Amino acid sequence: MDLDLGQLRALAAAVDAGTLDGAARQLHVTTSAVSQRLRALESATGRVLLVRSRPVRTTPSGEVVLQLARQVQLLLADTALVLGQDDDGAPGAPGARRARPPVLPVAVNADSLATWVLPALAHLAGPDAEVCLDLRREDQSHTARLLRDGSVVGAITSDAEPVPGCSVRPLGALRYLPVATPEVAARWSRDPASAPVVVFDRDDALQDDWLAARLPPGERLDPPRHHVPASDDFAQAVRLGWGWALLPAAHASADLAVGRLVLLDGAPVDVPLHWQQWKLRSPALDAVASALLAAARTALVQPPSP
Repeated sequence: MDLDLGQLRALAAAVDAGTLDGAARQLHVTTSAVSQRLRALESATGRVLLVRSRPVRTTPSGEVVLQLARQVQLLLADTALVLGQDDDGAPGAPGARRARPPVLPVAVNADSLATWVLPALAHLAGPDAEVCLDLRREDQSHTARLLRDGSVVGAITSDAEPVPGCSVRPLGALRYLPVATPEVAARWSRDPASAPVVVFDRDDALQDDWLAARLPPGERLDPPRHHVPASDDFAQAVRLGWGWALLPAAHASADLAVGRLVLLDGAPVDVPLHWQQWKLRSPALDAVASALLAAARTALVQPPSP
C-alpha cells in the first residue's frame, strides 16, 4: 500500500480543524483539493476513513491511518529540525529561517493543566521553542481515548493499561482534599446527602464516589449540584460558598491556612496518573515526556520507597 504524504496531511488537518474548509485553510489549499486528497487516500486504503459530519470524525479504519499520519508528521518535523531545513526541505544557511518545531498534540486533565503541567513544559515552549504544544483538555479517565483514535501522541491519564502501540510510565498521584467554607461545612456535617456540591462537568464522578463511601448503605445520593467546568472558576465557586468539593491540594492549601476553607470529615483522595505515549523514537516527544516525569516527582504524591 503506497500512501501519499499530502493525503495523510489532509486527513490529520481535517481531524484537527473539524471540517474540510478548516483543513483547507490550514493547508493553504482549496476545500476541493482537501476532498480530492481524502478520496484518494480512502481509495488507496480501500476503507472509509472519515465520516463527513460536523465536526468530522474518524472511522475505526481512519483511526489507524490517522495514527500513521501523526507519526509521519512528527518524524518529518524532527528530521527537518535536526537537518536545519525549512518546511519545504530547503537546506539551511546562515541567517535562514529556522525550521518550525514539531507540533505535538497532547491530552492533559484539567487539574494537572491548572497546577503543574504548564510550569513543567515552560522551558520547551519559550522563544526558542523545541516543540509547539497542542494541549487537549480532557478528564484523566478519558484521555486514553484520544490516544486510541489518533488525536494525540501522548496523554496524562488515569489508565495504567497501555493503549495498543503505546508505552506507559507512572507519574504519581494528584491529591484532592475535601473542602468547603465553614458555613457549607456546617451544613455538610448535619446532612451530607443534602449539602450542595460543586462538580466539574457531567463526567466528574470524584465527589459522588467520595460521598457515597461515607453515606449509610442504600441512602439516596442526589445532592444539589453546581457544574463549573474550569479549574480556577471551580475553586472560586467553592471559596464563594456554592458548595463543597474535592480540590487539588495546590488549589486548597492557601485557603485552608487562613480559614477561608476547612477540611471536611473524610480522607483525601489520591488519583494516580500515568504518562502514555506512542512507541515512537522522537526527540521532541521524548523531551516532553522527560519534562513531565521530572516535574511529577515533586508536584505529585509519590509512592513510598520500598
